[in-house]
Amino acid sequence: MKVGLCYDDLFLKHDYPDHPERKERLISIMEHIDKVGLLKEVELLKPRRATPDQVAYNHDRAYIQEVYEFCKAGGGFLDPDTYANEDSYEVALHAVGALLDAIDKVLEGDFKSVFCAIRPPGHHAEFAKAMGFCLFNNVAIGARYAQREKGLKKVFIIDFDAHHGNGTQRSFYQDDTVFYFSTHQYPFYPGTGSTSETGAGKGEGYTVNVPMPAGAGDSEYEPVYSSLLPKLMSKFSPDLVIVSAGYDLHESDPLTYLQVSTKGVRKIVANILKACKDLSSPVVFALEGGYNLRAIAECVEVTLEEMLKF
Repeated sequence: MKVGLCYDDLFLKHDYPDHPERKERLISIMEHIDKVGLLKEVELLKPRRATPDQVAYNHDRAYIQEVYEFCKAGGGFLDPDTYANEDSYEVALHAVGALLDAIDKVLEGDFKSVFCAIRPPGHHAEFAKAMGFCLFNNVAIGARYAQREKGLKKVFIIDFDAHHGNGTQRSFYQDDTVFYFSTHQYPFYPGTGSTSETGAGKGEGYTVNVPMPAGAGDSEYEPVYSSLLPKLMSKFSPDLVIVSAGYDLHESDPLTYLQVSTKGVRKIVANILKACKDLSSPVVFALEGGYNLRAIAECVEVTLEEMLKF
């Protein structure tokens, strides 16, 4: 079984000068994994364009049209942090499409896992609102796609970005068919993600947040991913696992205050993959944050190396 890497140069067209979420993030990743020989070990996949109807699995149709018209008019800032240019709508549809393609690949059985090297990121995007560098919630749409078009019943989402995935959490907060698990710096942007946020209604207990204080590093993360997470996954028994892979938890990241090393990231990924293997659950990774160019490239390198082992 193969490991896939879903990427397209189209993702470089979403860009704004001097913004931390810039095209150089992907350029650094692709150049580095080529340099270390990993491009020869994975299968490069090209994403398809998701349809607006598929994006509407998680977003308001009026909002999708708003983003389309905003980009068609030349773009600008949708909120103080989140830009879009004339190409961003199409780029965002392909970022979503990468998740859909990746899900197809792992469910068809030829691929044991797929990493989606995409932008813009998605986990802050809410039902009708762009925020935190995110336009459409790639992972949330992917989970709904897996259920609506592929017939899966239960999806487990793991989010290790330094920022809490408020948009993803809100999408499934009252849902017992999608489990949302997050480790993140807290208190921090966007202000959500306390331990008291555990879901509501039939979704009660299907959201688990493990907030980390500033300065938390490998020793704080290790038991969460080696012990707590596997227990939760085993109890839920998912048909698919989707990982929001945000590498801004790295000690070198300029926007956050966590202290996870590259070795620590490797361990997090290894523990996730071991839990997936134990449950025979296919897994898809989707790039979220990470703003130090060297660190994000090295973190994707160790992620792919671990994916190739399992």
